[in-house]
Amino acid sequence: MTSRNTEKRAVILLSGGLDSTTCLAICKAEGFTPYAISFRYGQRHAIEIQRAARIAARYGVEKHVIVSLDLGGFGGSALTEMRLDVPKHQTVEEIGQEIPITYVPARNTVFLSYALAWSEVLEASDLFVGVNALDYSGYPDCRPEYIQAFEAMANLATKSAVEGHRIRIHAPLIHWTKAEIIRRGLELGVDYSETLSCYDPDPSGRPCRQCDSCLLRMRGFADNGLTDPALDLQ
Repeated sequence: MTSRNTEKRAVILLSGGLDSTTCLAICKAEGFTPYAISFRYGQRHAIEIQRAARIAARYGVEKHVIVSLDLGGFGGSALTEMRLDVPKHQTVEEIGQEIPITYVPARNTVFLSYALAWSEVLEASDLFVGVNALDYSGYPDCRPEYIQAFEAMANLATKSAVEGHRIRIHAPLIHWTKAEIIRRGLELGVDYSETLSCYDPDPSGRPCRQCDSCLLRMRGFADNGLTDPALDLQ
């Protein structure tokens, strides 16, 4: 690249869920022009793509790209294999400590790699991802060590970085509880009724209320003295 833009561009992974929408709001609040990327990867909750498109439009992202790929072809996750059941619980305390079957092998690595490729084309040195290492289901690609390692790799593997434009991976939610994430999002005016976090929603997008993601999300609102507004839409 012979020139760099002066605009603060950033590529953000946008799933249409609570975390990624809060991350988008933070990205904008920090003065970046966001370019959103979402993935249709064979997930059972593909309705989240509709939510991502709606949220991208509401926030006026510069461009929203939806990438189709088939991680479901590999299997290995209840999110992409319909024959596997999404684990359900009655309370957050029932969520186990082991990596659950909802883990999609290498998903964040694949997604961040696509985002990194697009960032080079856009001459954007900043990537935002809404991963969280506290109130989450134990996924290894949500840990701070993983984000640091991917950033190091990005700065070795890209023409942009070699030419002196260092890549930065922003994970502003990584050390926050779900309650803290929600609190910050509300301060920024996020409408959480538009977001979908459930791993196993019905065809109309109503959450199951019993998967890990639903339970953690509901507890986050309860810790703020609130009810999840997405439940009010049922």
